Amino acid sequence: MDKTVTFQTICLSSLSKVFADEVPQDAVYSKASALKGEHFAFQIAYRSNQLLKDIKVEVNSTLGLPFTIRAVGLVASEMPCYADHDEHVLRTTAGLYPDPLYPVEDSTVTALPGQWRSVWIHVELDSSVLAGTYNVQVGFLSPQGEKLSEEVLELTVLAATLPKQKLIHTEWFHTDCLASHYNIPVFSEEHWSRIGQFLETAVKHGINMILTPIFTPPLDTLVGVERPTVQLIDVSVEEGKINGSTAYAFGFTKLERWVTLCQEKGVEYFEFSHLFTQWGAKHTPKIMAALNGVEQRIFGWDTDASGEEYARFLEQFLPELDKVIRRLGITSCSYFHVSDEPTQANLDTYKKASDLVQKLLPSNYPIIDALTDISFYEQGIVQKPIPSNDHIGPFLEAGVPDLWTYYCCVQYKEVSNRFFNMPSARNRIIGLQLYKFGIEGFLHWGYNFYYSQYSIKQLDPFKVTDALHAFPSGDSFVVYPGEAGPIESIRLEVFHEALQDLRALQLLETLIGKERTVALVEDGLTEPLTFTVYPRSTEWMLEVRERINEAIATNS
Repeated sequence: MDKTVTFQTICLSSLSKVFADEVPQDAVYSKASALKGEHFAFQIAYRSNQLLKDIKVEVNSTLGLPFTIRAVGLVASEMPCYADHDEHVLRTTAGLYPDPLYPVEDSTVTALPGQWRSVWIHVELDSSVLAGTYNVQVGFLSPQGEKLSEEVLELTVLAATLPKQKLIHTEWFHTDCLASHYNIPVFSEEHWSRIGQFLETAVKHGINMILTPIFTPPLDTLVGVERPTVQLIDVSVEEGKINGSTAYAFGFTKLERWVTLCQEKGVEYFEFSHLFTQWGAKHTPKIMAALNGVEQRIFGWDTDASGEEYARFLEQFLPELDKVIRRLGITSCSYFHVSDEPTQANLDTYKKASDLVQKLLPSNYPIIDALTDISFYEQGIVQKPIPSNDHIGPFLEAGVPDLWTYYCCVQYKEVSNRFFNMPSARNRIIGLQLYKFGIEGFLHWGYNFYYSQYSIKQLDPFKVTDALHAFPSGDSFVVYPGEAGPIESIRLEVFHEALQDLRALQLLETLIGKERTVALVEDGLTEPLTFTVYPRSTEWMLEVRERINEAIATNS
């Protein structure tokens, strides 16, 4: 039996997805540029014909900054896509997909016989780095110290610095999923510690707005089913009556701690969880209160959202919340929700809920909700709409100011998204689109949703990645819950690269103006860039960012 070792490596960009059973198809990546302040990453794919353990991976560079080495892990996807998917996917079969980025112990990896794997090489180009061109050498050594292979990337760091992110970006933060997965009491000290860890990772990747559970968010919950209670507001029912209705008292200690923690981690904006249930505002969130010294549910699925008692509750609660927001100094960065994704079928109930909230909240608070129907905005029912990226056209044509957008599992044809089976270039293109159309904010519902659809069952996201055959893998979370804290994903990193593209374009605009900046992006295209029309190739995505960088260097 031949024991000769054949070890292969290929230098690839961060946009490649390396499958175990397929030779990487993307072009070799040997030269790149980046701005100061940017997070830069690339990959080295490797394969051996024999089982090799304890392969040492070394990164050497004159850059003078530390490089992080992570192993690109494989996770199962039983449901990579819906049956009527478009053709812009990598594969449609169930199997193992590259996604989690695992820290490597002692910088060593294993090569399994005949399988392609990759390592993710990452560096944060802080202000200390000097502009110039640097070689980054990545070597693979046997346990005996013999060199198996070496790849070299030429990285040019430009003198310009990436500007601060302007986009407001939220990925819904599910505090209950953290408590469930780590099996810890809600708002225990360990829970607060976990929340801090996941906040830190979120902010590091450009997520600067956090869903704040004033009450247990009424999101993706089966009618009649309850998610774990995670309300930050303490409520007690008083003995007396106010105008013939129940009197309530509120405690804001946990909310104050939440805001402090978020700000310590770098969060800039707060979106208070929805005041009515999803898909129509027919009911209220689960709200717990102390009644005669006993904690019990006072509102929920059995409460008519348009009923008098809940209206009286909000009449007492929202003014008190407003006072706390003002005291905490976050008035200008606080946003509210009524109900997620209303449709024409529940226009009446949503309108009643929206009218009540708009009456009770000071007008300076933006009220934002995800939807697809522009008539909600045209009728003044939704003050600040967030249309999906496949329904944004009419909103753009109407000139809706300060527009946001979002996508979820439904946006799987033609538009940008980030499922496991989609090319990473399809994930990253969103940055150019957000820039061209002047989008103010981006929302996604799944930062860390570790339940099945409708929150019926707790799942292990390392084993079940499709919310139990509900959403294509990659929709419901972008971080994995590791023992030591969050484990980032390829999709999270690439979306962050899209945000860096957006910031680079904004920098270029200050140098040459928006018209010329858009023209540079669209140079050579047969059609203008839209949310559904855009180049699909990895090569184009990498090349256009190099063009942007070159224009910044030329005009600085």
